[in-house]
Amino acid sequence: MSTYTLPAPAARPAAAPKTAYLIASGDLRESANTAGWPTQVELEQSVTGVLEGLGWTVVRANEVDPATGHGFISSQRMGLEVFTSIPVDAPLIVAEAVWQYSHHVLAGLRTHQGPILTVANFAGEWPGLVGLLGLNAGLTKMGKEYSTIWSVDFTDDWFKNGLREWTETGRIVHDASHVRPLPELPDTPEVELGRALGDQLLADKAIIGVFDEGCMGMYNAIFDDELLNQLGVYKERLSQSALYAEMLTVTDAEADAAYDWLTDRGMTFVYGEDAATELTREQVQWQLKMYIAALRIADDFGLDAVGIQYQQGLKDLVPASDLAEGILNSTERPPVLSRDGSRELFAGRAFPHFNEADEGVAVDALITDRVWTAMGLVPDNTLHDVRWGEDYNGEFVWVYEISGSVPASHLGGWDKAEGWRQGHVFFPAGGSTINGVSQPGELVISRVFIADGILQADIFRGTVVELPDEETQRRKNATNPEWPIAHVVLHDVTRDQFMARHKANHAQVVYAPDADTADKALVAKAAMLDRIGVKVNLVGRVNL
Repeated sequence: MSTYTLPAPAARPAAAPKTAYLIASGDLRESANTAGWPTQVELEQSVTGVLEGLGWTVVRANEVDPATGHGFISSQRMGLEVFTSIPVDAPLIVAEAVWQYSHHVLAGLRTHQGPILTVANFAGEWPGLVGLLGLNAGLTKMGKEYSTIWSVDFTDDWFKNGLREWTETGRIVHDASHVRPLPELPDTPEVELGRALGDQLLADKAIIGVFDEGCMGMYNAIFDDELLNQLGVYKERLSQSALYAEMLTVTDAEADAAYDWLTDRGMTFVYGEDAATELTREQVQWQLKMYIAALRIADDFGLDAVGIQYQQGLKDLVPASDLAEGILNSTERPPVLSRDGSRELFAGRAFPHFNEADEGVAVDALITDRVWTAMGLVPDNTLHDVRWGEDYNGEFVWVYEISGSVPASHLGGWDKAEGWRQGHVFFPAGGSTINGVSQPGELVISRVFIADGILQADIFRGTVVELPDEETQRRKNATNPEWPIAHVVLHDVTRDQFMARHKANHAQVVYAPDADTADKALVAKAAMLDRIGVKVNLVGRVNL
């Protein structure tokens, strides 16, 4: 007779008819979870109310924790435990009113057998829709079926009809008529250029430096080597401790010189005296040391692009990386010399930085930099959070915002850039953003992502429009006034088409001097992506 101790079989409750379970993936930072909980409660009450009106019952899978005062799933371990109380085949709602760390619920979602619905509030103050897009991209990467929907106030017929469709069929089908595969490209100089650049990348290869992967719980932003290497792109895995150690070797004089360069060109900083809540000169000094350190490490390893972890990186040790990131992505930036002072590093060019170590951004930024440079265009590019948007004079205008990574050229120059302190709830050590309003102009917008087990790229066109100062300020106040903003109009893509399709919380943007040049550059970029083996999808109105 065996005396082995066998584990008890896992027991899960049985699903009840017309009953959906609800969970909320939260932030890793308790300060953010606590602050966002009242908004989450409103979202859950609204969704529950609509479903109850359809004759359904909603069961919250976990209660509010009296110790924290919120009901967010705030760790991967907690996520595993919460899923043990959910029937494996029950309809499941993931409701998001804030930024969420997808890996908190990744394991449970991967093995869940019932229909999954992701839902968010379409609002600016709390980035629920941003968290939703990141979660959706993660589900897409893992090949997990899901439905998704969103609403401003949850009273509109479109939202109610969507929930009804999900309860009746287990799915919500959105309009995808704005997306089409890349057709056979014509023989043009732009196509020839893109293919030649693709051949060069495949032959010579490139290295992206990643200061630790998995920032912000973005499972969708981690690209396996087997996928990246096929493009000719390889990772140099770097430690954030190495970045911090290198920062300690940068002298005050070197950081002062970078500071003088910025202020001589007109950048201003909004300083205060309370370092806990206001920006100080010392915080900026550390950020400039990070900028110099990042370039020296890039030189050491022969990198072609670099990604700093940002929020979950060195935030408890040094100020945020925003200022360093935006400077790196700017063609016009303070010169940085090698440690011995004999060489200027990466002189006369932007050095592509991928914010939050998002490797979809890394591939995109690298390719954009090469295409735009070869065409004689300013290659400065950045990701933005797809933050929010509203109609303005009969046109839907998106709010694109990201605190880090935005180059000064997008704002119209360093004299249009202001340094504002990062929010103390998320960044206890502070640090300056590069605040401002993106200048009007023509954009090429894109996202590289994983779907169906392969790398794909959605490419589309947009325009940054100018809004009145009071409307700009209203939108900034409704989101993060300390962050740079871009007023983006997409070409023949509606709000709901974009939300249903986009496979990331990020969108990559780059300017072109006019619409005709933007169209040509888009074609060259598409040709390069296609040449290296990325499946290219055209979104909205695109002129080939």
